[in-house]
Amino acid sequence: MDLQTLLAPFSFGFMQNAFLISIIVSVPTALLSCFLVMKGWALMGDAVSHAVLPGIVLAYIFGLPLLLGAFAAGMTCAIATGYLSTNSRVKEDTVMGVVFSGMFGVGIVLYVSVETNAHLDHILFGNMLGVDGQELWTAGLISAVVAIMLVLKWKDLLLHSFDPAQAQASGLSVTALHYGLLAALSLTIVATLSAAGLILAIGLLIAPGAIAFLLVRSFATMLWVSVLVCMAAMLLGTYASFFLDSAPAPTIVLILSAIFVVAFVRRQVQTRRASLKRIGQR
Repeated sequence: MDLQTLLAPFSFGFMQNAFLISIIVSVPTALLSCFLVMKGWALMGDAVSHAVLPGIVLAYIFGLPLLLGAFAAGMTCAIATGYLSTNSRVKEDTVMGVVFSGMFGVGIVLYVSVETNAHLDHILFGNMLGVDGQELWTAGLISAVVAIMLVLKWKDLLLHSFDPAQAQASGLSVTALHYGLLAALSLTIVATLSAAGLILAIGLLIAPGAIAFLLVRSFATMLWVSVLVCMAAMLLGTYASFFLDSAPAPTIVLILSAIFVVAFVRRQVQTRRASLKRIGQR
């Protein structure tokens, strides 16, 4: 292909908006993914991303902003999960599965029972190529708030993720950190609605942190490596989708999955070499 063809995606307004929202949402999703990976909250991200659907439908019914409904539903799911897991013998991952599948089912029932202009595919899988100026501003403001909060509190959140008891003994408010992280998760999912939708948002919330975890040892380094990986994957996926005639969000998730496989194989090779070297030294 010649240079004009390679630069063709950048000449369309809808592609420019897609590239822009890719840059915007890659920062908070990547930063948050590091904490979710370290805390073992992958299923919590999945639960909240699915559970916001009834909030979106109810907000549409009552004429409220869809993002407000999504955030309220996400926080309801997170709080309900915490309460049920604390006050029952059922394990937390089981409670998450019950709560998010139940709320997702409620959302589907509500959606099919009312007439709405919102396309279900766009809610579930995103509509990156249809992002408008207002959605860019909304995603930008939410992303900035979440990213700033995570950067300022990353050490406290890291201690809370590893050892909540030690965090409490150090004088930190464990409850505030816990619900602050849940609020950041809900807000980030709201910001990614237009880009990745509810189903594929979990890929952006887990894969960057998992990849960075395989590549580096320091958590501080893990944060910025995850941002670079996520941003590169989102830009590359959006660019490739133009020529592949595919949806950008699934293409991005496929690229992140491929990077994860490469990082995993690289780590396995390094571990094997280190083991053989130790054996040889004996």
